[in-house]
Amino acid sequence: MNTTDFTFTINSNQTPEQVFKIITDVRSWWSGIYSEKFEGPTEKLNDEFSFTAENGVHYSKHKLVEVIPNRRIVWQVIDGALSFVEKQDEWIGTQVIFDILEEDGTTKLKFTHHGLTPQMECYKACSGAWSQYLKEKLSPMITNK
Repeated sequence: MNTTDFTFTINSNQTPEQVFKIITDVRSWWSGIYSEKFEGPTEKLNDEFSFTAENGVHYSKHKLVEVIPNRRIVWQVIDGALSFVEKQDEWIGTQVIFDILEEDGTTKLKFTHHGLTPQMECYKACSGAWSQYLKEKLSPMITNK
């Protein structure tokens, strides 16, 4: 049985500082695909923000529980409802993690949604949506493409 968390890695020619700044501007990259709406700040430790997509098909509220400038950001999902699955609160208690690493003169961003595993009913749809945002929105912003 595969219990691996969803992960995605992006290599960037930008500095860790630049990548960190882009990640904390959540509205700039986690939007523009599914009629997303946000409420609240997304940059500092203990900030809380909500995210809604497709007129409420996906709702989640996040709290920034770890912020290490230019190295790591962790969001704790503190509330949520996914209307397209039976267990609508599947995301509550999971963590969205951004690790920023310097390797051989480049910056590597490792995205992990800790707790989003293939055992979850929403895994296929949620991992697909994350991949779409990360490939189509975030990656071009941090790779200058």
